[in-house]
Amino acid sequence: MEIAEKTVKKIFSWPIFDETEVEAVAEVVRSGKWGNPDCGDLVEAFEKEFAVYCGSKYAVSCVNGSVSLRLALIACGVKPGDEVIVPPYTFIATASTVIEANCVPVFVDLDPDTYNISPQAIEAAITPRTKVIIPVHFGGQACDMEAIMDIAKRHNLRVIEDAAHAHGAEYKGKKLGSIGDVGSFSFQSSKNLTAGEGGIVVTDDDELYAMMNSLRNVGRIEGGQWYDHYNPGCNYRITQMQAVLLSAQLKRLEAQTLTRNENGLYLNQLLDQIDGVTPLKRDSDITLHCYHIYIFKYDKTYFGGLSKTEFVERLAAEGVPCFRGYPHPLYKQPLFQNKNFMCYAIPDDVDYTQVHCPVAERACSDEAVWILQHAMLGTKEDMESFAEAIRKVQSEVI
Repeated sequence: MEIAEKTVKKIFSWPIFDETEVEAVAEVVRSGKWGNPDCGDLVEAFEKEFAVYCGSKYAVSCVNGSVSLRLALIACGVKPGDEVIVPPYTFIATASTVIEANCVPVFVDLDPDTYNISPQAIEAAITPRTKVIIPVHFGGQACDMEAIMDIAKRHNLRVIEDAAHAHGAEYKGKKLGSIGDVGSFSFQSSKNLTAGEGGIVVTDDDELYAMMNSLRNVGRIEGGQWYDHYNPGCNYRITQMQAVLLSAQLKRLEAQTLTRNENGLYLNQLLDQIDGVTPLKRDSDITLHCYHIYIFKYDKTYFGGLSKTEFVERLAAEGVPCFRGYPHPLYKQPLFQNKNFMCYAIPDDVDYTQVHCPVAERACSDEAVWILQHAMLGTKEDMESFAEAIRKVQSEVI
């Protein structure tokens, strides 16, 4: 398929950069001031820029999006054995960082129309041990934050937004990550805002900020002495070079997000016209979608019984940058099935072998197909080529 082949060559380049980023890093290298916090003024500048962008009071950068979740959990005051409610359809770090905080991940199922955590399932899973909810804005699709924040308020729970996929996206006009007690972001290579690696947390809470800032800087506190350590933190700081890369990339983010959002809306319209593929539901509360992953639901009965894996392989051969997503929910991972909790203080009676989240399991095995984020920076013609590729695969098997 000629159009698709051209599309592959055009949109597979990520990240997008030019001499602005190159010169910014080179200037730091030439300065000889690479570290943080001894010469971390550029890190602090980026943190302030990102906090303003999110509409948050504070931002604390760190080495990756897994550590950012861990900082948030510890700062929220969890204790060994506490329960943290998480979705099973997400990257492992959302749950493994709970283990690292000596807490118990409680997996609850998804809304079948959005593949985000179900507020009803959250409420049903709350026990006296529940302390935190971690909603994941999967693929950049906003969770039902109004319902989740209401649940948290009624049960006196903290909310940590896992916004690793959600840079720039909005819910009811508010940037994702700025709604809960803490928002956690990743700057890993595939993310919509990247420096290759890195992470950050945002918050409006003075006490949470002070603790997360201390934990990422070896337990030091603002105003304290260099060799005074008040909390059990570690060196989770980023470098000046990462900070200037992120500052430069942040200047591109809003325009890129608007492009992804527009293309996502257009692709929704195109796929709505094809039997057997259904875009995830997007209601009016999602005022801006960043489409870190464009996800649609696949029904093999409209494709001659072609398995999801075979469908994705054929679609990729037509030039669509797609993926079948996670092979199984997180609770099916060996970590949880075999209780490989090592030194962490997880109660002996915790057992994941009987966990069953049917919506997540169907998404993994049969339904969810992903189109990757850099593809959503293409043109309307590119979106049309994706829809045409799906039609072509369908025509070949029915």
